[in-house]
Amino acid sequence: MADFLQRMAPYLSIINIILGVVVTALVLAQVKGSDLGGFLGGSEGTYRTRRGVEATMYRATIGFFIAFFIVTMLTFMALGQS
Repeated sequence: MADFLQRMAPYLSIINIILGVVVTALVLAQVKGSDLGGFLGGSEGTYRTRRGVEATMYRATIGFFIAFFIVTMLTFMALGQS
């Protein structure tokens, strides 16, 4: 397993960069739809239900972040064994 991770280290790094860019773009796209007060935490106690594309983007952001976290851990393990 250690040898496999060492061979995969460059590919994991590239995947990690791509996932980081995707997560950043998804977060920025969600923030762009709200006003600056909501971005800074001043939501005035209102709650909105996510629907349609917004709900899909929210779930995709969570999924990509989980993948980013897992790939980051694997990359650290692979680079730490060299």
